[in-house]
Amino acid sequence: MMKLKRVNDFVIRFANVNGSGSASANNLFAKAVFRLGVPVSPKNIFPSNIQGLPTWYEVRVSEKGYLGRRGGYDFVVAVNGQTLRKDYDDLSPGGYFLYDSSRQLPDDFLREDITVIDIPLTQICIREIENPKLRQLLKNIIYVGALAHLLDMEFSVLTDSIKKQFRKKPKLATPNIHALELGFEYAVKQFPDTCQLSVKRSQKMPHHILMDGNSAVGLGALYGGATVAGWYPITPSTSVIEAFEKFTSQYRRDDDGKRKAAIIQAEDELAALGIAMGASWNGARAFTATSGPGVSLMNELLGLAYFAEIPVVLINVQRCGPSTGMPTRTQQSDLLLAAYASHGDTKHILLFPCNPKECFEMTADSFDLAERLQTPIIIMSDLDLGMNDHISLPLEWDDSRIYDRGKVLDAGQLEAMTEKWGRYLDREGDGICYRTIPGTHPTLGAYFTRGSSHDEYAAYTEDNDAYERCMVRLTQKWHTAKPLVPGPHIRIKDETCVQGAIFFGTSTHSAYEAMDQLGEQDIIINTMRLRGFPFQEAVTAFVDRHDHIFVIEQNRDGQMRTLLINECNIRPDKLFSIPAMDGLPITAGHITRSIKAIITPSVPPGTDTHQGGAK
Repeated sequence: MMKLKRVNDFVIRFANVNGSGSASANNLFAKAVFRLGVPVSPKNIFPSNIQGLPTWYEVRVSEKGYLGRRGGYDFVVAVNGQTLRKDYDDLSPGGYFLYDSSRQLPDDFLREDITVIDIPLTQICIREIENPKLRQLLKNIIYVGALAHLLDMEFSVLTDSIKKQFRKKPKLATPNIHALELGFEYAVKQFPDTCQLSVKRSQKMPHHILMDGNSAVGLGALYGGATVAGWYPITPSTSVIEAFEKFTSQYRRDDDGKRKAAIIQAEDELAALGIAMGASWNGARAFTATSGPGVSLMNELLGLAYFAEIPVVLINVQRCGPSTGMPTRTQQSDLLLAAYASHGDTKHILLFPCNPKECFEMTADSFDLAERLQTPIIIMSDLDLGMNDHISLPLEWDDSRIYDRGKVLDAGQLEAMTEKWGRYLDREGDGICYRTIPGTHPTLGAYFTRGSSHDEYAAYTEDNDAYERCMVRLTQKWHTAKPLVPGPHIRIKDETCVQGAIFFGTSTHSAYEAMDQLGEQDIIINTMRLRGFPFQEAVTAFVDRHDHIFVIEQNRDGQMRTLLINECNIRPDKLFSIPAMDGLPITAGHITRSIKAIITPSVPPGTDTHQGGAK
């Protein structure tokens, strides 16, 4: 048997029971790899119940800096009897299988192409740890200590991490460090030269940070000037508001120590958006965070915000649908729902971050965009980006930056006007009108209006011509928005290449790796990463210059493909969808296999395969 032998290049899967405290231990391992300077990408795959069901934690270690899911497992730590067979069978040939040998493997576990590492974790806990309440928690730490030896990691990195974690409660650090030592010492004695995978200190990413997207969004809202959050708890967006609450408690207080922010839990998602809209209409910078089911409920008020032209920011951390779906699985399946949310003719601006840095920057920028364009701005994150840690460049902020409040009239400007002011009167031809904030002037600038049926002076009307003028102006504002949203990132590998790939958000990392894999097979594909909607001319130009375009996205129906066809008047037979719909982050291998299946002679060019793609 050939053992897998790699340095800083493998995938390890931890198979645990939800609610057993394993997440902290697994996170400790991932952060230790990161502190050694090695690119790492952890994925927590957990059920929606509180405890008892299987949970997995995948850690990809990649010296080359590939941060998407690779697919396949080189090392499995199996401490969940419910999934033992699956974890055993899923291990790649030549891999390593660490299990709790307090109970032996069944007789039919007979693979000869893997290395079995049997450590009696439960027995060690019973023998060495007196406190019964700590045994289950520390059992997880024991296998991390064993991994430190098996993977030839610097043990001090783990102990230092424990000390930092419990710096405010140093007494808790002692039993955790003892558990690490128990696992390490057992592995040293019983498995001295067993594993040929290793983690070595590197300088591949010396200046990067490890952060989850929801925390970055919460911090972006703080720096973007938000002072009001209306919300209703819903997985996987709840930690956005939790992060915002933490940051405002720490950094947004007046001289008397009172927090200068309002975080209001509503009775449902519709009310949460209403709170944010009301605060924004009154001059605050306000937002809400939700997921697909919440966006469904918010549709009516999103339409009101669009037609009444009220700036507001919505964070959509997407999950599996439809309806309640799988709340702890990830997808990119709310594109059409968000882009055309509400009844009537509506279009909403969407931003597509792919890492924590962009979560921070796009959230902060979204408040400027919302006020400048007087419309909802929707950040399209997802569970993978929001709830998992990701390596990212450091977050940066220019302290001299001034917020863009858009076309807001102050008292002096109102008094200086010689003509009648119209709230929905377009004076500059860009579709954006001047607004006022309540209380700006005791007698001037006030108006009473409703959603769609108003004229240029906010007066109620059902006049057909007035309504049509309003719709035409909103279309003009849509065109004004195009150069203001983040533009696409385009990579032209070959000027003569006839094939291109389009992707966005968390599909990005696996897509770039897949392009490298295809390039090694002499399949050259130019790429475009979308970062915003509406689409700029650069998007259409990229499509026009290629004969075939592969649209990579994590949903069943090719929603981005549909959006491109609708908005850019692209021939449907030119766009080939590469879908992933299993609720797990898309892998580079899946993308590579799917594209190769399409470009083989058995699939004639131009065939509409938008439902296709190899699994």
